[in-house]
Amino acid sequence: MKQREFKKRRQALMQRIGKGNIAIIASASSAVRNRDVHYPFRQDSDFYYLTGFNEADALAVFIPGRQQGEYVLFCREFDATKALWEGAHAGLEGATSQYGADDAFPIDDLDEILPGMLENKAKVFYPMGKNGELDHKLLDWINHIRKQSRTGVTAPGELVSLEHIVHEMRLFKSAEEIKLMRRAAEISAQAHVRAMQYCQPGVHEFEVEAELIHHFMRSGLRAVAYPSIVAGGKNACVLHYTENADKLRKGDLLLIDAGAECDHYAADITRTFPVSGKFSEPQRLLYQLVLDAQEAALAEIAPGIAWNKAHEASVEVLTKGLVELGLLKGRVKKLIKDEKYKQFYMHRIGHWLGMDVHDVGDYKIKDEWRLLEPGMVLTVEPGLYVAADCETVDKQWRGIGIRIEDDVLVTADGYEVLTAAVPKTIEAIESVMRS
Repeated sequence: MKQREFKKRRQALMQRIGKGNIAIIASASSAVRNRDVHYPFRQDSDFYYLTGFNEADALAVFIPGRQQGEYVLFCREFDATKALWEGAHAGLEGATSQYGADDAFPIDDLDEILPGMLENKAKVFYPMGKNGELDHKLLDWINHIRKQSRTGVTAPGELVSLEHIVHEMRLFKSAEEIKLMRRAAEISAQAHVRAMQYCQPGVHEFEVEAELIHHFMRSGLRAVAYPSIVAGGKNACVLHYTENADKLRKGDLLLIDAGAECDHYAADITRTFPVSGKFSEPQRLLYQLVLDAQEAALAEIAPGIAWNKAHEASVEVLTKGLVELGLLKGRVKKLIKDEKYKQFYMHRIGHWLGMDVHDVGDYKIKDEWRLLEPGMVLTVEPGLYVAADCETVDKQWRGIGIRIEDDVLVTADGYEVLTAAVPKTIEAIESVMRS
């Protein structure tokens, strides 16, 4: 991502918060895995969205109209010893020359410098509750300023959620962001095809997972967007199954929900296919029903259409199909009204997608489902899950879990499936597995 993209975002943010106010956001912290070993660092999405700065122990301050510079970055000073052991880091000079900060200060000087920046500001835009230690510091700084009222200094009188502004900005993807998401989708799609070709009875779920991650990394994407789900047989009925430990059996289906991350932007793909390469008749019937539901949902993706329409379309198709196959009994409208389908389809049609796999952005505005607009990216992922111990259905259906998920960009005249390169018709899947 080019620095001009981050600068453009900061300018948009400062226009929204307005002069006379201030916005503060902290980076993610480095997390200890065990003893002196840390988890791989992953920057806070909101912080990275505004700064492009990929280090821990940093804090960004935005002050519209500040004469000395509107964007201030507090970060670690350059340490030659640390650089020797852990690698390069920006330091104060790099914060300005490489990352576009107008001014940079040592993070250790935060208590001495930041309170002065809060003086005479009306509002503080801040993600309250996200960083407990910083929450307390901020309140202490404000209370300290209040005690100086006799000197003519005023303290901020209002704390405003920064997330609401930033998350609305993040909901609409720029051309640069879509480029990164296409790359994540492309590599993830290739990995799913590789998994289909590798799969066979007798291999373990974790071996298939290894094929996915191998392809991600060989293609230059070193981070997964979320823990991969590789669920054979009845494990597919556990929606967030991540043990990935069992041996795959002939006659079972394999559900894979996996995606790579490209420069902090996620792909999220699910495919379900037969371990032995050919669907059984019950599997075929349920799979086609889920695929039909996805097609019905995709037909409801276009600018001006409410978010919930796609979900409603999937529910109608799935409920009608479950009645026809005998898994549900009754009138379709009544079953939908009573939510009887939730025994087999317990999640919604999808979610926003972006820097977080379950990305930010409101789904409703003033209690009404929001209308889709160009630049939004969402997943479309209907599913059916018949538990192995479900005694209300015939045995032929039990233990079958199916989900089909694609990443979809809302365009000016409809939609584009970013993950279309992964086969999903029955014929195409069986053909790929034969190859």
